[in-house]
Amino acid sequence: MSGYLFIFFARVMDVTLSTMRTLMVVQSRKVQAAIIGFFEVIIYVTALGKVVGSLDNPFNLLAYGLGFACGTFIGITVENKIALGNLGAQIILRTADNHGLIETLRENKFGITVIEGHGIEGPREILNVALNRKDLGKLKKLVYEYDEKAFITVNSISPVSGGYFYSGKKK
Repeated sequence: MSGYLFIFFARVMDVTLSTMRTLMVVQSRKVQAAIIGFFEVIIYVTALGKVVGSLDNPFNLLAYGLGFACGTFIGITVENKIALGNLGAQIILRTADNHGLIETLRENKFGITVIEGHGIEGPREILNVALNRKDLGKLKKLVYEYDEKAFITVNSISPVSGGYFYSGKKK
């Protein structure tokens, strides 16, 4: 029984680490990705060795597969909680005068660029916002309080230079 639990938890750990390493690679965080990868592969090889060492035991394979599935779930959950990275949001509002929302967003430390666009229903203000990923929920809440039918799109971005990002750190 302890062998099955070892395989299961080792797999949960290595797949969770794999998810985090992948995030670090995508964000060009080389050192963090390398360190995570070091521990990930050690755990992976250890768990795999236990399974390959006794292929006649189907419960080892079952523990390995369940650990992979749970590790995937936990890895995504952890990644969503720490919310590393930056996003670019585009907000298209249905109302004509959005000065109140723009000021509210700026008061809440969001950098905003306002562009005039033209849609099928006429002119619209388009707000371009660069933000920390962890602040997306706050942005959506503020926007939907103002205009519940606002159209928001979000993309991952890698800022090169300039712009306004509120770090939340006190100097």
